[in-house]
Amino acid sequence: MMEEEESPTVKGQEECLTVNHGKVYEETETKRGGLCGLLSEPRDWFRMIAKDTHWSFVFGVVVVYGTSQGLGGGIGKVASDYYWKDVQKVEPSESQIYSGITSLPWMVKPLWGLLTDVIPIFGYRRRPYFIIAGILGVISMLLVSVHEKLHIVFALLSFTAGSAGAAIADVTLDACAAQNSIIHPSLAADIQSLCGLCSSIGALLGFSISGFLVHLLGPKGVFGVLCIPASLVFLVGMVLDEPHIPSFSYTQVYRKLINANKSMFATLRCGAVWRPCLYMYLSLALSLNIHEGMFYWYTDPKAGPAFSEENVGFIFSFGSVGSLLGVLLYQKVFKDYEFRGLLFWTQLLYALSGMLDLILLLRLNLAFGIPDDFFVVIDEGVSQMTGRLKWMPLLVLSTKLCPPGIEGTFFALLMSIDNVGIFTSTWGGGFLLHFLKVTRLNFDNLWLAILIRNMMRLSPLVLLFLVPKSDPSSPILPTELLKTKESGKTQEDENIELVSLVRSTQ
Repeated sequence: MMEEEESPTVKGQEECLTVNHGKVYEETETKRGGLCGLLSEPRDWFRMIAKDTHWSFVFGVVVVYGTSQGLGGGIGKVASDYYWKDVQKVEPSESQIYSGITSLPWMVKPLWGLLTDVIPIFGYRRRPYFIIAGILGVISMLLVSVHEKLHIVFALLSFTAGSAGAAIADVTLDACAAQNSIIHPSLAADIQSLCGLCSSIGALLGFSISGFLVHLLGPKGVFGVLCIPASLVFLVGMVLDEPHIPSFSYTQVYRKLINANKSMFATLRCGAVWRPCLYMYLSLALSLNIHEGMFYWYTDPKAGPAFSEENVGFIFSFGSVGSLLGVLLYQKVFKDYEFRGLLFWTQLLYALSGMLDLILLLRLNLAFGIPDDFFVVIDEGVSQMTGRLKWMPLLVLSTKLCPPGIEGTFFALLMSIDNVGIFTSTWGGGFLLHFLKVTRLNFDNLWLAILIRNMMRLSPLVLLFLVPKSDPSSPILPTELLKTKESGKTQEDENIELVSLVRSTQ
């Protein structure tokens, strides 16, 4: 990892010229070793990304992915599981279906992408949408927290509104990540690793304290705490340094929407694009999600190991450690591997890791003298690590499929396809639990649900012919899709905090 120039007078340093992502820098390389070198490498990596993109991009990633989605998502996941189970007292299959409903805003990410790309509010393209996202998050969490007997319909609406706020904030950073990946092709894997790293660290912290918060405050009290991450998203909208567009012509909005849609459909008709999109959807949809069935079994005092709130948070925190290890493994070892080969092995490992759930459910671990508390954290860590390893190349592949000019909208479209796959997986798992009659008190057929899920995870292996063999540093789009119109301003002249993906109409 290259280091930036610190001081020409420091001893033990040697001057060198290095080429970093197409730019020549005069740098000072310090000879470090041991613990100091290990600690300085992540710092230098962050500084390298911040210098090549912009510090505000890294700041936005930390706030939205790390604090809101990571920390808040980790706390909210455990709280919502207990909320549906203990407050609303629904069945596992119903909880699974409701979880899918609250994810609906993530499936219309192209809508949020179009809005932020072509429709400024009061002369700003980014700031108002962060503010709206923060307001939605705060109001929805407060409503669930303070209402004594909230009807299940209004609870669903509140959770869906909070999910919409998170999706709106997410789509802006998705756009920035996509464009920075195109501007700096060699940074594509690093940018996605940064996003995954912030998300994993935030989730680790969130899950680590989630059980204690649920135990101390109850599920409803925890949602009051979740107003804080939403407020930080609001703060991003308040402090973001973005140029004002006073002379924007709203009569141009319709034309821009038509042009954006034409560009999207033209890109989707390209075989190099729709084939990977189809694989991404099917690989997620076929991996059925039966999380709620396992959660209800975890906490059942008779059929299951009767884990407490603290234990559940501790288990999920180890899952975040596994997810973080997956990001680091991808960044250090696998980021330069070609897509098809890497997806084959990660999908295979993902399917095999699901067998750990079956071993735990049948209590075979006890036959080998391995206690439930120890085995379940290994199970969760391995499952999340293999899941993240499978997910990272799909994210990088998505950034490589975005044509210039509509990066935000098209990347949002790709992510919505992925979210439709996750939605299909969630509802499919819910219907499977219902069909097998897995309830709050009956887990007799849960082993069969796990076995069917694991077999379904192997099915995407026969679809890998849809994925290109190229590696992350090679272009995937045809040359004609990479051409952009001439612009009166160069990119270096546009000093924008979060890069506007569509130029303003004067």
